[in-house]
Amino acid sequence: MSKVIRIGTRDSELALWQAKTVQNALEKTGHKTELVPVKSTGDLNLDQPLYEMGITGIFTKTLDVAMIKGEVDIAVHSMKDVPTALPKGIVEGAVMKRASNKDILVHKGVDFLESENGTIATGSLRRKAQWLYKHPEHKVVDLRGNVNTRMQKLEDSDWNGAIFAAAGLERIEIKPENFIDLNWMIPAPAQGAMLIVAMEDDKYCREALALLNHKESQVCVHIEREFLKVLEGGCTAPIGALAKKVNDHIHFHGALFSLDGKKKIDVERALPFNEVENMGKECALEILNNGGRELMASIKSVLNN
Repeated sequence: MSKVIRIGTRDSELALWQAKTVQNALEKTGHKTELVPVKSTGDLNLDQPLYEMGITGIFTKTLDVAMIKGEVDIAVHSMKDVPTALPKGIVEGAVMKRASNKDILVHKGVDFLESENGTIATGSLRRKAQWLYKHPEHKVVDLRGNVNTRMQKLEDSDWNGAIFAAAGLERIEIKPENFIDLNWMIPAPAQGAMLIVAMEDDKYCREALALLNHKESQVCVHIEREFLKVLEGGCTAPIGALAKKVNDHIHFHGALFSLDGKKKIDVERALPFNEVENMGKECALEILNNGGRELMASIKSVLNN
């Protein structure tokens, strides 16, 4: 049986780039495809910080609904936007080979890094908390929109800089020369990875997607997302996590920050590649038992008010 696989995607330039990458990969394996762009709730409301909306999966929900209604067969997501629990009936089809997991600062000159007067922009609580941990005297303002919109807002503002995921700017080739790598910043769980989901009962699409799966990337992002899930972070708490393969071991670094960046609880661990089952869970439990439970409770009480 041969059918046209309808690929659901957000309609931003970056999301379409990701969907076309999947489309090309599927067509190379002999499958017919069609792109179906959909506008997500997260793209429609740019006036409110994400954490204030109180919805996990705000960028994935519209596509989930389209899949469940049978309007699309698969959906392509930036994996860091996807809630750790997928909706009933929807399953992971493939994790594509991971791109850069780095955060970068696009700036208008770096002198402000040495001063107490600095304003940077980000819509991420994780980035905000880590910036304030390193630069407590600086101001962090909210920044929303797709990457093109955010770059334009930075240009039109009097901010010193804004934080972006390197992968997003690299994929659509708008990474400027005036940036610095934030090597000290722990990325979001699964940052730089693309996830393709399918309906659980759709054997044809699941078999097609299995050909695109990148095992090493899948193992690493699963550890990071398990860490996030056990910490109960959803997409909002200031949680960073990075697992990477070094020789035959997986090295993991994860952290939970207070909203104001004054407190940090982190964990580092290395295990052989074939012994990483429950690694994310065990690292998260270490953080919870080291003051993380109380910190998570205080974060939730602020965000839920």
